[in-house]
Amino acid sequence: MDIGIIGLGKMGYALALNMRDQGYKVVATNRSPEKVDEIAKEGVVGVKSIEELVAAFGEKRKVIWLMVPAGQPVDDMIETLLPMLRERDIVIDGGNSNFNDTVRRHAYLKDKGIAFLDVGTSGGTEGARHGACLMMGGDTEPAEYVAPMLKALAVEGGFGYFGAPGSGHYVKMIHNGIEYGMMQAIGEGFDILKASEFDLDFELVSKVWSNGSIIEGLLMRLMHEAFKSDPNLDEIVGKVDASGEADWTVQESIRLKVSAPVISQSLFTRYKSKDDVRFSEKSVAALRNQFGGHKVYKA
Repeated sequence: MDIGIIGLGKMGYALALNMRDQGYKVVATNRSPEKVDEIAKEGVVGVKSIEELVAAFGEKRKVIWLMVPAGQPVDDMIETLLPMLRERDIVIDGGNSNFNDTVRRHAYLKDKGIAFLDVGTSGGTEGARHGACLMMGGDTEPAEYVAPMLKALAVEGGFGYFGAPGSGHYVKMIHNGIEYGMMQAIGEGFDILKASEFDLDFELVSKVWSNGSIIEGLLMRLMHEAFKSDPNLDEIVGKVDASGEADWTVQESIRLKVSAPVISQSLFTRYKSKDDVRFSEKSVAALRNQFGGHKVYKA
């Protein structure tokens, strides 16, 4: 089976190399041609247009993996591909799409005889390169067709087919919500350590916690790597983006009336990290000054 991959960002590029390593012929393209030239030097067939990518399959059943930003770019890419696809061809969305969009896209393409699979992809760039965690949803026949390839790309035990269209992205969405909470807890723990009276080596703390502790794991190992390169994180500003998945997770918790305070608060904390003015803190300070005469700090 040949694979076409559209989108050579950090994850897409690493996945393409992983596919190559597993013995698949990979045809890749990207909006900026520099990435295409770069990956062509790595033994992947690089082409400069969607038309060239589709044509590279010849008469074979096409399997085209999208690694483009969630939202309108996915819809735009589907519309670009549609005139070039035939019945039973397969489009895979490996990005972090909203599962509601995935269900809609599946129905739209199924009506035209095209299979659409959602594959949530986790493990970071290192995982994408050497063994990812993959969560798939979609109709049974195309899922079974690509499952051997996904198992080859995944770390041992790291592939699951969850059934109905949208289920792969749904599982990945909840995964990312959990990730927000775990990252927030790690950040808060180091915040307390930093505020303590002890002169602690954060690189050493994170190294010890990465080996044999209950909280060891990929996130702690990555924290250790961060402290190795910047022992007190002096080189970065404490603003954290929220890319959407935790927003959707919180919306689902509200829809289903399921309590999710840790995930919700971790999301709101990310929002707060972008607040240069800190207006809520100004409001609280003003109120304390009004009712109690407490000191306020002037800018």
